[in-house]
Amino acid sequence: MRPAIPNISGMSDTRDDDAATATDTAAREALRVDPAKLERDRKLVLERFWLKLRDTMAKVPFVEEAIAAFFAATDPRTPFRAKATLMGALAYFIMPVDAMPDFIALLGYTDDATVLLLAIKAVRDHLRPEHQEQARAWLISHRTGRTTPTEVAAGPVIDHTPSEGGPTGTAS
Repeated sequence: MRPAIPNISGMSDTRDDDAATATDTAAREALRVDPAKLERDRKLVLERFWLKLRDTMAKVPFVEEAIAAFFAATDPRTPFRAKATLMGALAYFIMPVDAMPDFIALLGYTDDATVLLLAIKAVRDHLRPEHQEQARAWLISHRTGRTTPTEVAAGPVIDHTPSEGGPTGTAS
């Protein structure tokens, strides 16, 4: 609540009160969770997250955070509002059209990273250590690390074959 400022001009300050009320209403509306949107985001994330991740793993520096957010968002113990926040951020990451198109070199994923990291910050109390551990285990099991000099000398290896074993039983 704003502190009361005495009106010494003799003029009515109802415009300020109306603006403050409108701002408060807009803020409450922005924080409202739309169950229908959450369901659309959930379906999109469950359907496309692992494919998007596979296609972008080498391009984005926030892979571990995205995977941890996925595990938190799909954890039945995560509260509804935190799930909605994470699912919305993950859906934004998946969508091909967003504020900064992903194909723009060096900048394409900055908006995705910002949205995801802000969502994680907003719900950090609901990101459990096991979500981070699951993300690290997934990365290790999918051998994402530095390429050895021997592998580089051998030439590029691109595996486009989806394998079973994503956490939800979908192709990863």
